[in-house]
Amino acid sequence: MNKDATVRVDIHNHIYPQQLASRAVAGVGKFYNLVMTCGGTVDELLTRQEQANLDYSLVHSVALKPDQVTTINDFIAEQCAAHHSLIGFATMHPDFEDKAAEIERALAQGLTGFKMHPDSQGVNIDDDRLMEFYALLEGRLPVMLHCGDYRFDYSHPRRVKHVLQEFPKLKINCAHFGGWSIYDLALEYLEDEHCFMDVSSASVYLGPRRTTELIKHYGAERILFGSDFPMWDPVVEMERFYRNDLSSKEQEQILWRSAEAYLGRELSK
Repeated sequence: MNKDATVRVDIHNHIYPQQLASRAVAGVGKFYNLVMTCGGTVDELLTRQEQANLDYSLVHSVALKPDQVTTINDFIAEQCAAHHSLIGFATMHPDFEDKAAEIERALAQGLTGFKMHPDSQGVNIDDDRLMEFYALLEGRLPVMLHCGDYRFDYSHPRRVKHVLQEFPKLKINCAHFGGWSIYDLALEYLEDEHCFMDVSSASVYLGPRRTTELIKHYGAERILFGSDFPMWDPVVEMERFYRNDLSSKEQEQILWRSAEAYLGRELSK
């Protein structure tokens, strides 16, 4: 843990069971045509979390089929119960039959939000099935939405804007600056919307100057730090974060206070 007072939170991490991790990581690498930098297991994340001087890591995974939802949520809940530094988000699939019941089950297990990945699930982010799901979460739990991909229309910023305007009381992290690989297009649609955004899988492509500019555009109170483990190494991403031209107050806001506001809870060492 850190010796200074600032709490540091990594809001964006994918984890997989030991027996499935290598196959899952390979699948993600193939989807993005990317050489993965980490292995995706809980043990590796915890090691890198400590090396990166992080206090908390928010963890989740993605259900590609409806019958994967409960199994994944059980796994995430088990890992969070075993490791106090992990904060767990559940998954949902648009075709899962009883979404309301699974929300209650996830809450009972200690999970505190939901993560959706429309591009890998092959569903529009504003599909009616998901809009009904967001309505169940609004005012109760935060949701993290993968946003943006130049290859697809599923999570285009205009669709993200539609979700934000339909659910003004839903706390949403529009991941990857609101539009992975289309960051400036996301700015055009989302600059004035009410949402959070994490910097995961963005700074590595944008560089410190453009990353800093986007943070200034949106305001640090809307920005969350995220590494997108295992795509990227939290140690390297923290080093990258500190290369941005930010004040110590802005750094604290992004690493700590924004996470508290998004999660709706105090975070201490």
